[in-house]
Amino acid sequence: MSEIIFEVSEDEVDGGYSANALGYGIHTEGETLEELRQNVKEAVECYFDETMKNPGLIRLLFVRDEVLAL
Repeated sequence: MSEIIFEVSEDEVDGGYSANALGYGIHTEGETLEELRQNVKEAVECYFDETMKNPGLIRLLFVRDEVLAL
C-alpha cells in the first residue's frame, strides 16, 4: 500500500492550517483541522486521476515551529 505524506503547519498569526504534500505539487488549507482533513482528501482525489494509482494512505505530519530568543 502506498502513502502520501503532507507536512502540516499552523498559521500562528491568522489561524488555520496549511498542508503541502512531500514530493507532489499538492497544497491546501483549512480553517480547522476537520476542514483541512477534508480538503487534503479532496486535493489528493483531484491530483490522482484515473490514469494514476491513488495512494492507499494519507499521512499528516504536523510541524511545529518554535523560536527561542537569547
